[in-house]
Amino acid sequence: MLLPLFLNIAGRRVILVGGGPVAAAKLQQLLATGADVQVVAPDVVEEIDRTAASCGVVIARRPFVPEDLDNAWLVVAAATADVNRDVAAAAEARRIFVNAVDDPANASAFLSGVIRREGVTIAISTSGDAPALTALIRQGFDELLPRRELAQWVREARRQRRQWKAEGVPMDARRPLLLEALNRLYANDHTSSVRSVRLQADGDVRLKPDATNGFVSLVGAGPGDPGLLTRKAIARLRAADLVLYDALIDERILRYARHAQRFFVGKRQGRHALTQDRINALMIRAARRGRRVVRLKGGDPFVLGRGGEEAIALASAAVPFDVVPGVTSAIAAPALAGIPVTHRGLASSFFVVSGHDEESFATSIQHVEPGGVTLVVLMGLGRIAALADRLLAHGWAPGTPAALIVDASMPGQQSWRGTLDDLAQGRCHDLADRPGPGTIVVGEVVSVAESLWQPSIKSPHTAARG
Repeated sequence: MLLPLFLNIAGRRVILVGGGPVAAAKLQQLLATGADVQVVAPDVVEEIDRTAASCGVVIARRPFVPEDLDNAWLVVAAATADVNRDVAAAAEARRIFVNAVDDPANASAFLSGVIRREGVTIAISTSGDAPALTALIRQGFDELLPRRELAQWVREARRQRRQWKAEGVPMDARRPLLLEALNRLYANDHTSSVRSVRLQADGDVRLKPDATNGFVSLVGAGPGDPGLLTRKAIARLRAADLVLYDALIDERILRYARHAQRFFVGKRQGRHALTQDRINALMIRAARRGRRVVRLKGGDPFVLGRGGEEAIALASAAVPFDVVPGVTSAIAAPALAGIPVTHRGLASSFFVVSGHDEESFATSIQHVEPGGVTLVVLMGLGRIAALADRLLAHGWAPGTPAALIVDASMPGQQSWRGTLDDLAQGRCHDLADRPGPGTIVVGEVVSVAESLWQPSIKSPHTAARG
């Protein structure tokens, strides 16, 4: 049986043993409490180096020795099992509590899943045996807590406590008095609160959602650069209670949602974090609980982003929502590489198609005249050669100019220019193998970039022509 305990370690010496990614995460947790942290590890990851440089953390770049724990208040072991065992033995001899990450046999203290909001801290622990379950329970409690009212509750509880102490009110009489005081906060407010507090006969608190205030925004995050967000998108993020975001959303964009829960629901390496039905259900449930939800999608929600399906699901459930358009990479990526998707004398229209499935791609281009439009392919980075072969088989000329843009709008943006035949022959593999998002452009408009200054990786064929 564990004793739940909150420690004030601000300014106190804490030793962190280990230099890997897990240790880096623990370092952030410890620094958030104001602790005086020293890291002990022969090697550390770059994140720890950066944090140490900015926060004045001392790093002892060597193996752990028991004397490292002298004068320490707490030790966190995030190393190998052998090292953790040595740390635990040294801590036991000095009567120091040790948290051994994912190693309960060598731990005497367990860091819990923590919710901190508006002066309230809630901690959940499974004694180190089931950290994933701890995280799930933490998320569940976090979703139940009111968002905007909690700070008001804390202020009122502090005010009441000062009054009770002055009047000598005994501890066992304070709980019902506090519930009555919280109920009075809503006595004259019938429009602004998302949740209301009810004092029951048994003294329990009931949180009753007001579904009329729930709302969902389908928000386009643009091609990646936070500077390309719309003002309305930023406003929606700042007001959000819950953000459900896709893969490839820049962390700097998520920082606008300072007061929101943020859940990843996208797809990585072909695997969905949640199915589309589960995402729809999560949005609907959260909105019905009175929460302001942002469904954050790369590019534009209605351009190959399944935003239409989500809008239909919300409308069918009678959940109010709006759509905040975003800058689609179908236009932004070519533009940032110096390629206009339309250009007088070269192309008066463009065709956007998904390259996610080769057969669907082939069906989509059947009625497109070869070379008659600018073709923009999204989500086709892993199938470039096969897609190019389909275009050649459909009658597109091998010498048709083509381009590939990866990480458009981001600091690592790179572009390649060549021909459709180059794509089919795999002459852009160095760039195509990069992990970022890619956009393929095929058409005469690619030649416009030749007259503009744009840093690019050219194929040998293009370089010879230039």
